[in-house]
Amino acid sequence: MEKTFKGRVINAGELTGEALVSHAGLNTLATFQKSALMNAKQIVGSDQNNPDLYGKVITGKVLCLPQTIGSTTGGMVLQTICSMGINPSAMLFSEEIDSLAASGVVLAKIWENSPMIAIDKLGKEFLDFVQNGDQITISQDGTVTITR
Repeated sequence: MEKTFKGRVINAGELTGEALVSHAGLNTLATFQKSALMNAKQIVGSDQNNPDLYGKVITGKVLCLPQTIGSTTGGMVLQTICSMGINPSAMLFSEEIDSLAASGVVLAKIWENSPMIAIDKLGKEFLDFVQNGDQITISQDGTVTITR
């Protein structure tokens, strides 16, 4: 089964990767901080309030989520994990990207030369359809194809 969605490109790129889905807002500080502070080789979700991601490896995954939530340090946390090379390969937002996530992904692209792709406005149907482990193919123009 295959389904295609079109979103707005924040950071362009092309890749095929494995989906990791959060149906709740992603608290960047609570999710990424522990791994970043430990100088870990990969991010393991540490936000106990997000059962979709808690204890799961996030590094290298195509992270599918509605938006980010939480502390105003969220953008800085995203930039930091990108500078460490332990970020998700892409962040796909069903809603409009929030200002904190936008600042983090854009600064990571500019200052860290991060290849992390970011696309928003994929819609509620996108988040309802995508499942953990689905294969996601992302095109430069913001086309996202889900294959299961």
